[in-house]
Amino acid sequence: MGQESRSAHRAGATSVTAMEITIHYAFLPHTDGEAALAFYRDTLGFEVRQDVGYEGMRWLTVGPPNQPGTAVVLHPPAVDPGLTEDERATILELIAKGSYGSALTLATDDLDKLFKKLVDSGADVLQEPTDQPYGVRDCAFRDPTGNLLRINEVR
Repeated sequence: MGQESRSAHRAGATSVTAMEITIHYAFLPHTDGEAALAFYRDTLGFEVRQDVGYEGMRWLTVGPPNQPGTAVVLHPPAVDPGLTEDERATILELIAKGSYGSALTLATDDLDKLFKKLVDSGADVLQEPTDQPYGVRDCAFRDPTGNLLRINEVR
């Protein structure tokens, strides 16, 4: 069964190919700064770029050492000043149940080696390395907060 495109073809659309667009930051919530550091720094090998505390909360910025312009900001959840206390409590309850989180897809040239490292670290594995029918070999796991992380193998 083939894939179909749901994107409308837009003839005459303005092109942005002359501009360089990169991913600078991605944001994921964290509920335990030390667990997040142990996972992203010690298990995945990301470097810590910033560790900022403010009013008892902690923002961590981490990223792959070979990609200085790309970073993941691990932030305290539910700190938006527009949230009510009930909304904040609901978000924290959902995180505790593993029902709330964000997603991020990473890539590696050695999926089996990284997968073993994740298993050895005690990571919450959701899917072992699998050849997907759509041409990607990947695995899936959750970080200490419950964020879904998929890892694609780059061949």
